[in-house]
Amino acid sequence: MSKVKVKMVRSAIGCPADQRATLRGLGLSHINQERELEDTPAVRGMIFKVKHLIVSDPPEAAQRRPQQAGR
Repeated sequence: MSKVKVKMVRSAIGCPADQRATLRGLGLSHINQERELEDTPAVRGMIFKVKHLIVSDPPEAAQRRPQQAGR
């Protein structure tokens, strides 16, 4: 399975609690922290939710909402 790199570039201060929880779920807790994660629909959805706080490589990981099954 392919990998996607994510890097936290903005602070979560002032963000809703669900976005802070999403960052923790991605394994990000500090600015400039990087993680390499499996490229799954669940991870893509998490990246999409906090795309204004992170940078992803490949960048298209944060471009579109992942397709749901059955649609």
